[in-house]
Amino acid sequence: MSAVVSPAVPPVPTSAGRRIGLVLGCLVAIAPLAPIPEYWITLLNYIGLNALVALGIVLLTGIAGMTSFGQAAFVGVGAYAGALVSSHFAAWPWLGLAAALAVVVPMAMALGLLTMKLSGHYLPIGTLAWGVALYYFFGNQEALGKFDGLSGIPPVTVFGWPLTTGREMYVLILSFLAGAMLAVRNLLDSRVGRAIHSLRAAPLVAESCGASVPLLRMRVFVIAALLAGIAGWLYAHTQRAVNPTPFNLSAGITYLFMAVIGGAAHIWGAVIGAAAVTVAGELLKDALPRLLGSAGNYEGVALGVATILLLQRAPDGIWPALVGKLGPREQPVQGDGDAATLCRPASVRKRPLPARGTPLLEVHAVRKRYGGLVAIDGIDLTMRAGEIVGLIGPNGAGKSTLFNAVSGVLATDGGTIAFMGADLTGRQPREFARSGMGRTFQHVQLLPEMTCLDNVAMGAYLHGAKGWIASMLRLDRAEERDLRAQALAQLNRVGLGAYAERRAGSLALGQQRILEIARALAAQPVLLLLDEPAAGLRHGEKRALAMLLRALRAEGVAVLIVEHDMDFLMALADRLVVTQFGKVIAEGSPEAIRCDPVVQTAYMGDADD
Repeated sequence: MSAVVSPAVPPVPTSAGRRIGLVLGCLVAIAPLAPIPEYWITLLNYIGLNALVALGIVLLTGIAGMTSFGQAAFVGVGAYAGALVSSHFAAWPWLGLAAALAVVVPMAMALGLLTMKLSGHYLPIGTLAWGVALYYFFGNQEALGKFDGLSGIPPVTVFGWPLTTGREMYVLILSFLAGAMLAVRNLLDSRVGRAIHSLRAAPLVAESCGASVPLLRMRVFVIAALLAGIAGWLYAHTQRAVNPTPFNLSAGITYLFMAVIGGAAHIWGAVIGAAAVTVAGELLKDALPRLLGSAGNYEGVALGVATILLLQRAPDGIWPALVGKLGPREQPVQGDGDAATLCRPASVRKRPLPARGTPLLEVHAVRKRYGGLVAIDGIDLTMRAGEIVGLIGPNGAGKSTLFNAVSGVLATDGGTIAFMGADLTGRQPREFARSGMGRTFQHVQLLPEMTCLDNVAMGAYLHGAKGWIASMLRLDRAEERDLRAQALAQLNRVGLGAYAERRAGSLALGQQRILEIARALAAQPVLLLLDEPAAGLRHGEKRALAMLLRALRAEGVAVLIVEHDMDFLMALADRLVVTQFGKVIAEGSPEAIRCDPVVQTAYMGDADD
């Protein structure tokens, strides 16, 4: 399959964001050394604290796609837990941080178990509920000082030095923020990070590549809560006092605004958004009463109007708009050079393949009903290693339903599905993937903002073992090079190597289908499930796809194809299975199926009709 880079597709801006971020980071780092008023140091402290919370929202909402209005509650939990322990153990102020995290983590896990099961608008409503509940809990506890709160919190000491001034706390806050940004960046630049990226737009892709979506969501939720808890602990020692007011529902909404305004899918968006909202809020508090001639809480109204106007001009937030305006774009990729440099030579690991003819898939009496509609009715299907089987039938014959049942995407109402001797009936898609199945989708499911290389590397998820902490500490680099080398090998195999560093969304539909096949191949499947792979392909691309599938068959990979292009399938398949009204009506070689009168009637109708 030839891959020709189209000059009409804009190249991806990558290095510009790093350069702008480096400049901003240097300016922020030297701020306490500059002769600026203490008021601005205090404002920078608040920006840093807000940015920590907004960073968690970027990960939780902007990237993982789970909207939360309740992060302010976790800030309050961290602040109160840290304040209580630090007040009782003044000689060990860092014990307060350990206490804050020790309270936040189990609370986040408990709330996550309740709210992560919700979807759509129920999830943000659920976070609103426990956010409000915790606010009133803080204000009604005698031990927490009720709405008056706690005061007299001792300062943090670093190597015996008490941090009593705003400038000293600024260094501590900046250190935590920089460390958190680096850890989140490292996490997102890993196999785990690719799975997190898929949670928003394509959770089924993550499951079909072997990742556990519920576990991913829970861990992202806990990390966001941890960042909020750390911000709360820092807030308590910055203010030296805590009360419930900063942790109310309005604060939770404001944190979400910060992430959205700055750029909800970008790490630096948390900092930019926190700075924009914090500074704008302070300026409006002073300017609006003078302008309107009366006191009142007008800054909320003005900030809301400004947010609407801003998002009309920069819907993705300030940071991506800033990078797009100021950052030079990279030149279009013309070959595999950059990707080959990134992926140092590494051996592509092979999943052991069974001997040709070995029984692989055994589907027996599978049924699926939607109310009164029987989609599949007692279908049997078998497959052996090293054969290509085509699943065909007129529209409404139950092909897609059976295909999704075989891959674990769809729960069945009866029957059994066994693969390589293991009963997978009722299991999750990730367990089908772990057993050796790889699949594509009828409607292309890629991560359009990620590169083609990263999309394919998602398929190699199961071939990595490094976890979340190793990824954050960047201890996974050797494994990451190996996974990306595997991905590049599959890209080259399908003829898309020149597109490795291009965004997947910039490819034509036919190329995106081929990219999906490369992602499935990166999992090194024993059984490859292809859902209409030839749709949208030109004649030459179909011929190249057929050559690829024949090569896979020769290696011992079994292929199950749902396809409407009969010419393509007749010339490729060893065996065809024909369904109608949820039942198998014929099975045999392409020549036998072509001449079968029952199949002709199913497709063309009776002569009398």
